[in-house]
Amino acid sequence: LNIRRRLEAEPGTPRGAGARGGGGRGIPVPSPAMSHPPPAGAGKSGKHTVPSPAPSGLAAAASSSSAAALPAAGAVGGCGTAAIIGVASPPPPLHHHQAAAVAAAAAAAAQELTSLFECPVCFDYVLPPILQCQAGHLVCNSCRQKLTCCPTCRGSLTPSIRNLAMEKVASAVLFPCKYASTGCLLTLHHIEKPDHEDACEYRPYSCPCPGASCKWQGSLEQVMSHLVHVHKSITTLQGEDIVFLATDINLPGAVDWVMMQSCFGRHFMLVLEKQEKYEGHQQFFAIVLLIGARKQAENFAYRLELNGNRRRLTWEATPRSIHDGVATAIMNSDCLVFDAAIAHLFADNGNLGINVTISTCCS
Repeated sequence: LNIRRRLEAEPGTPRGAGARGGGGRGIPVPSPAMSHPPPAGAGKSGKHTVPSPAPSGLAAAASSSSAAALPAAGAVGGCGTAAIIGVASPPPPLHHHQAAAVAAAAAAAAQELTSLFECPVCFDYVLPPILQCQAGHLVCNSCRQKLTCCPTCRGSLTPSIRNLAMEKVASAVLFPCKYASTGCLLTLHHIEKPDHEDACEYRPYSCPCPGASCKWQGSLEQVMSHLVHVHKSITTLQGEDIVFLATDINLPGAVDWVMMQSCFGRHFMLVLEKQEKYEGHQQFFAIVLLIGARKQAENFAYRLELNGNRRRLTWEATPRSIHDGVATAIMNSDCLVFDAAIAHLFADNGNLGINVTISTCCS
């Protein structure tokens, strides 16, 4: 009742605040703003005024935006002050030097992790399946086949112990390409690594000519230019079917005959190599190599045929990539092999003609 009398007695007090209908006088609802003392100079001395009710709905949004536009806005009716609560803003973006430092730290951590997989023999990566010695040291599968003891502790490599924990870690690590030193920037899952490295454009190729006289190395795109400018004696024939003529097959010692064949937009190297396995016993090895990667070589097939004196000898196979080289094919007997007696059966005045046919696998 005292509050109602005070409202009726004070002029300028909002009437009907919070009341429904017209003309009635409502009782103000206490709010947090009423608990704060009025700022200096606000309202009449020693008296409180009733704040207006808080707007709702769209009116509240409009009131909020208006309050934000007015600096140091006071409370309605001079009672208390308005407090604006803001939403926490996201952290500021990293500066260029900060981002570079974070990236460098991440790269260093990744390099430290991949270094755990380095083979102590060839310094390539030990990839699944990962085997260890009895002391837990790792060595890659390629080197392991050539070793009789652990290169780290000299312990026994048998029995074979599988390191499943390191295999799980390897499955979560991205390994750099083997040819990162020549410019490849890719990092790959260990399953994708072999296929990529087989066709990596940064992989250096050695000179495909048989023999050890030429030490040239370069990219795959530079191989033909090297052969044309350095090995000028090599003849190139166009077409799918040609005759590879090896002259003077009776020359003593080890001799190589080389020719190029161009077809299907590719270049193939034809090699006939004569070796003397032991005194008086000579063998000939004939093979076709693709100037390209292993995956590309799988798209072609070749046939070598010796024909003469009512006899025929035929060999069919997939060409090898120059990355494998002639020596690998001869070592694996993946070529046409015949001895001097067979060569003389098909030779004409010491010259041996080999019919070479190259085709695509889909034909």
